[in-house]
Parts: sequence; structure tokens; C-alpha cells
Amino acid sequence: MKRLSSFLMLAALALLSAAAGCEEPGVAGPEPIAAKQTASPDNELFIFTAWPAFYVKEDIFQQQVGQPIEKKFPGVKVKHIAWDNPGRRYEDLIAAGTIPDIIFDEVRRNTYRQVRRFDLQYDMTDLIKKYNFDTGTLNPADLQHSVNSSDGKLYSLPFNSNEWVLLYNKDIFDKFGEDYPHDGMTWDEAYEKAKKLTRQEGEITYKGFQMNPAHYMRFNQLSEPALDPEEDKASMVSDKWIRIVDNIRRFYDIPGNQLVKTNQFSKGNIAMIVDSLENAVRLVNENKNLNFDISSVPVFPEAPTSKFQPNTNGMFITKQSQKKDLAFQVIAYLLSPEYQTELSKQGLISPLMDPAVQQAFGQQVPQWQGKRTASVYHLQSAMPPGRKPGLTFIHANMDFIWGQIANESKDTQTALRMGQAEMDKAIREAREFIRQGGVNPHE
Repeated sequence: MKRLSSFLMLAALALLSAAAGCEEPGVAGPEPIAAKQTASPDNELFIFTAWPAFYVKEDIFQQQVGQPIEKKFPGVKVKHIAWDNPGRRYEDLIAAGTIPDIIFDEVRRNTYRQVRRFDLQYDMTDLIKKYNFDTGTLNPADLQHSVNSSDGKLYSLPFNSNEWVLLYNKDIFDKFGEDYPHDGMTWDEAYEKAKKLTRQEGEITYKGFQMNPAHYMRFNQLSEPALDPEEDKASMVSDKWIRIVDNIRRFYDIPGNQLVKTNQFSKGNIAMIVDSLENAVRLVNENKNLNFDISSVPVFPEAPTSKFQPNTNGMFITKQSQKKDLAFQVIAYLLSPEYQTELSKQGLISPLMDPAVQQAFGQQVPQWQGKRTASVYHLQSAMPPGRKPGLTFIHANMDFIWGQIANESKDTQTALRMGQAEMDKAIREAREFIRQGGVNPHE
């Protein structure tokens, strides 16, 4: 998630720094992609990767994607460019007339602010039928992200997910005589553990639990929508949203357990964090002496089998590609149990529901040896809430809502009402920019 803010799509006529996080109001939309695409060899398949972010390292891409494709499809050569700043962004490729055949990117948000904004989207439904691809093998929650962002079509198919896990420090639990977290643990149980494990010992403050509240809300386990499913307005005022927010805020009301970034887990003084699997690997690599393990995330009693909604990375075929059939056959191979099993061994969360693929998770990752890797798949992904096609998409600003709680001491209902008003305003602004031929500044 750290790199997510760096991928805001920039209008073709006004480039902003990736750190800015939004476009200038009123910027004109990107120039249409004319027929100036540079011809490529018939046996070359051009793949552009934005997410997963680690494919910026060419050796990782070639080992996990490029070489397997070329082995499976003799004679096919894979050309790869990874999103990087500057010079290798969407608009750079478009300006050069080098449109990819396949794009790897985050589905929920970037389908709108990147793929669709630059008119690269292509509905794969006919190719799915032509090649008899069974979408029923895929995690329904991953697939729902594609449907939601494609106005009911299928502009993408999932490649992998950056799911959340609970990471815990066994030494802290042992020190204070507390039982380790278990799969299926409720939020109430986690809260009781957090209270017992938040302590001051000499100069060391032990914190019981930490998670990014914005991520917790955005991918919430109760599948409560931030945007109204039927109308162009926000949907942040509900009993479920109060339940969701009150649940997480109580953890930071524990004396001594004030909110800090989860990356402090590597320092050894936080008992439990919930973070993405990708970040979990990074954190345990930062401190090789951590005595840690993993568990499934805490659950609500009314949704006892639900983890968070997945943050899905997908594969898109561009409408400009002259090799759509080859591109789809490659995507179908990348979603085969044969291929996904190998990725699973390397610690990537597969979109396949195949038990054998899931059981292979982490077998080749040193950090996960001897750990409770089955916990990764113990729960089912919460379903992303559906929404009527054609409605305005905005990126729900959960940081604003949490800021009203943490920085302005607002009660939950007030913070949610303020968040609703801000989001409704963003929707109105977005609709006006689009009506004037500009781009949505709130994607």
C-alpha cells in the first residue's frame, strides 16, 4: 500500500509529482490514443506492470512471469516495462506509441484512474467464452473487484491479492503469560489481549495492537459500502459503519496504545499488528531476531468467517493490442493451477480457490518456514459491495474520517457525517469535471 499513492494517474497535458496525490482541478482529459501505435514483432508480447510493485525488479518479473510464459509458449518473446518514475508511466508509453498488450495493475482503483482514463480498457467476456475459461475457479471477491470497476463487464482478471494477516511477537506474549492469537479469534478477544499486553516496563512501552485504520475501514470485513450502491452519493452514515469504526477506535483508547505505524513492529515492542502480507515479509526481514508467527485476522461475531476484502492486482488486455488472443491465452495460463501453485510456493496469494494451490503457500519462502501459513487461507474474503454501473467512482477518504477522530476528538457519528459530506462534495466535483470534458480529480 505504501506505493499506492504514487500511482495517481496524471492528465496527459499536466504532469504532477506522484507525491502530490491528486490532479489539478480542471485539467483537460488525456488525448485519445490515436492509431500511432508502433508495430511490434508478431512473436513479441508486451507486458507493462504497475502492481505488484516488486516487478519493478526485472529479475523478479522474469523469474515469476517472463520465463514461465516463454517456456509455456515456445517462440513467444516477452517484452517488459515496469511503472517507474520518471519516464515509464502510462502517459510516457502512450506518447511513444508503445501500448502494452497486457497490463498488471491494482483493480479496485486503478481501473478507473489509469486504464479507463487512458481509454485502454477491453472487455474480455468474448475471449472468456471463446476459450472456455472457467471464472468459477476464482475467488469471488477478487472477481467482484473486476466487475465493480468494469461497469459490469470484465476489463481484468485477478492475478494475485495483497491480503491482510495478523503478525504477532511471541516473546511479548510469553513475557506476560498471554495465550497466542488463534485462527477465528474475535475482535473482542483481540481487544482483551491488547489491553493486557499494553504495558510500561522500565523505559520500554509495549503496545498491544496496531493497524492502519484507513485500510481497516476501506476493506472492511462487513462489506459495508462507502459509496451508495444505487445513487451518486456516499454511504458512510449507517449503524454498521458506527460498529466498524467504534470497534477499531477502542484499541487506541487503551492507555499507552496510541496509534503508530505498523512498521514499528520490527523494533520488537508491539505485540500484534494487522498488515498486508507484503509488508509483513518486509518487517520480519528488518529484524531477523524477531520471534514471530502469523494468524488469521480477528473477526466480527456477525461475520465469523470473513477476513478483509482483498486488494486485488489484475491483468488487463488493452483495446489497442493486436494480439488479444495470444494475450488471453497467456492470462489463462497465468491463472492455471500449474502456474499458480509455483507462485503460491513463493508467497503470493493466489486468486484460485484450489486447495492444493493454497496449501503450497510459502513453501519456498525462508521467512515462513515453521510458521502457521495455513492461517492465510483460514477465512474467506469479504465481498466488495456491488454498485450500479455508470455511477461516479471516488477514492473514499478514510484518512479524513479517522483524522476527525484522532486529531479533532470527534465522536464516531460526527466523524462519519463529516466524511459523508466531504465525499458527496467530491462526487459533485467529479461529475462537473467530467461534464466539462476533464478528468475526475478524486479517483
